Amino acid sequence: MRIPRVPRTADRVCHVTGLLLVLAGLAHLVVFAVDGGPWDGPVSWRKPVTFGLSFGVTLIATTWVTSYLRIGERLRTVLLLVLAADCVVEVGGITLQAWRGVPSHLNMESPLNTAVSMTLAVGGGVLVVLLTVFAVASFRHRPTGPAGMPLAVRSGFALLLVALASGAAMIARGVVLTRTGHQEAAYHSTAPLKPLHGVSLHAVLVLPLLARLLSRTPWNERTRGLIVTAATGCYATAVAAAGVWAAVTY
Repeated sequence: MRIPRVPRTADRVCHVTGLLLVLAGLAHLVVFAVDGGPWDGPVSWRKPVTFGLSFGVTLIATTWVTSYLRIGERLRTVLLLVLAADCVVEVGGITLQAWRGVPSHLNMESPLNTAVSMTLAVGGGVLVVLLTVFAVASFRHRPTGPAGMPLAVRSGFALLLVALASGAAMIARGVVLTRTGHQEAAYHSTAPLKPLHGVSLHAVLVLPLLARLLSRTPWNERTRGLIVTAATGCYATAVAAAGVWAAVTY
């Protein structure tokens, strides 16, 4: 069957964009090695490094994983291109603030800082909507792919929603603290939720990638399916443990 040109082009655009974001993150790792400074805290080179890598990998992974979804090609193309643009805006804003030497999130201390902070918040909301649409699509119709892939895709998106929820919770709490005059506390309020956010964020890559790699082995479908099921259980347990830690320390 002939593959439509537009979706293939959109995939290529998203892959290239994701790769550029990853390279931007790695470049700032070099900047950190040369310039030094703290790794933690609201102002550090850690943010353009980790956000560049995370957004880049997530964009590439989502582009690949959504190829297994039973979703209209036109809708998938539009969603992916908006996702790519949103990732660029998010990483761009964070990188801009790192070079300016000011916090990127929850920073309302000047008109420019407020504009950047609000843009990042809106971009986060767009990200939630886009990825939720993909997650819903994965549960409405069984994804295609080799043994274990449907479970891997659905579980990956389900855990990704946990990452989105924890990210929204971090922003919400920070905004409340900022609006009530506790700016410094707002910068440090996200720490308890970061492990949960980080662990759950990349399940959408790890689990489908495992299913894909297993498809290249000589093992039968039942064995491969059991391995993916066990890996999903282990990943969900790790996310649950991070959730308990967040609840205890929040």
